[in-house]
Amino acid sequence: MEDEGPILHADLDSFYASVEQRDDPALKGRPVIVGGGVVLAASYEAKAYGVRTAMGGAQARKLCPHAVVVRPRMSAYLAASRAVFEVFHDTTPWVEGLSIDEAFLDVGGLARIGGRPSHIAERLRAAVAERTGLPITVGVARTKFLAKVASRVAKPDGLLVVPHDAELEFLHPLPVSALWGVGKVTAEKLRARGIATVGQLAASEQVDLVGLLGRGAGTHLHHLAHNEDPRRVEIGRRRRSIGAQRALGRGRRTPAELDVVLVALIDRIARRLRAARRVCRTVTIRLRFADFSRVTRSHTLNEPTAGTGVLLAAARELLVAALPLIADRGITLLGAALSNLADENPFQLALPFEQQRASELDTALDAVRDRFGKAAVTRAVLLGRPDDLEMPMLPD
Repeated sequence: MEDEGPILHADLDSFYASVEQRDDPALKGRPVIVGGGVVLAASYEAKAYGVRTAMGGAQARKLCPHAVVVRPRMSAYLAASRAVFEVFHDTTPWVEGLSIDEAFLDVGGLARIGGRPSHIAERLRAAVAERTGLPITVGVARTKFLAKVASRVAKPDGLLVVPHDAELEFLHPLPVSALWGVGKVTAEKLRARGIATVGQLAASEQVDLVGLLGRGAGTHLHHLAHNEDPRRVEIGRRRRSIGAQRALGRGRRTPAELDVVLVALIDRIARRLRAARRVCRTVTIRLRFADFSRVTRSHTLNEPTAGTGVLLAAARELLVAALPLIADRGITLLGAALSNLADENPFQLALPFEQQRASELDTALDAVRDRFGKAAVTRAVLLGRPDDLEMPMLPD
């Protein structure tokens, strides 16, 4: 094991589309797009035509007119995810889920019973294929960062091991976009300075990167370019925030229509907050404008709460304050998030010792929905409105 790192990054390939191709043999080998208005997932056959996740459905169908468009089946994806994570946990107790279709696994303590990490990764891929019928790619490396990069390079349905003595040889020729934290804007800044590859970034002075990108980002990327990532695989880590969003298209929306969308979002994420037995202090709304620029607005409450009414009131104030900006620039997406989370019970009470928790009404509504389904009872403003798709997520 001296030349192989202990960390595996396992990532299902085009997860939603792969589930559809698995469940309908007629779709195998054909370009598949999941989702109509917005592409939620695309098979590799569709990706070959330029179709990408989050692309508009009209644009995707223009790029690949012969693609098969299927409605998303969130319950099927959640069941498939649970089956895959059972394989992960049967492989090692050290599993850190990142999303429903990817995870880090630490197999460093399994040498005597499992063999080399590469052998464990091979068996893991075979077990996922046998027990779930889904393709999965695995990267093996010494650090979490490099294992994730390796799995990305090995896609689809591959296995890539980065040995210790070839880490920088593998990493440095890659484009700077391979580094965590390098998006389109940061990549353009770096390219303007003649930095196009990870190796060129590694050769740059850290002080220059700090001046260009800021202290946090500059230092972070300089470390990653040298494969310096001390993070360990963590288990039992809880979410730092709970959120949801809805794409609105490019048409104009009235303040009343936006309020309905916001009510649906807060109603959904507040229920998730209570199900996790947590409270929050900070409410945030996210706006994406017609020119695809984004802004966030947030408000921190005086006391933690999980009550829908309190959270909705705070979110509405933020939305009302942003209405002039929305009227001027248009809006294509509205999102809401709850952060600054804590466990439900242990927090400091404030005089006069009143706790801003979920009301009895919230508790009763949650119980009804748990028993009879989320459509059994709803807010009056949401009557007759089709349910938004709820992306399956890992349990909190």
